[in-house]
Amino acid sequence: MRVQAANVRTKSVYEPADPTDGRRVLTTQYWARGIPRTAVDEYVRKLGPSRELLHAFKRAEIDWAAYKIFYLEEMQNEEAKSEIRRLAQVAQDETITLMCVCKDESICHRTLLRDLILAAKTP
Repeated sequence: MRVQAANVRTKSVYEPADPTDGRRVLTTQYWARGIPRTAVDEYVRKLGPSRELLHAFKRAEIDWAAYKIFYLEEMQNEEAKSEIRRLAQVAQDETITLMCVCKDESICHRTLLRDLILAAKTP
């Protein structure tokens, strides 16, 4: 069974919470500065890009095209795949909002993660 696209949203953790967010899932390696733990429902560090990848991108050592390739490779480990499948199962019954500190979702891993969740096969 596939997840409905409307059930998987993305936003910056710095945007105000909204009742339509459903389950708010922070997916970063680092906790977001100034954000209380109560602002999110789950913190799934393993779905964030590695520190090395994040630093390379932030320092402009790699471009977005390379970042996408490396991030998707990082998500091929069993631990990440398991979390992706779990979130896909959750999203079958409720809305989830994937969050990161990036303001521009067009160059943020959360959009890539959303696609992985939407493509995940669930029982």
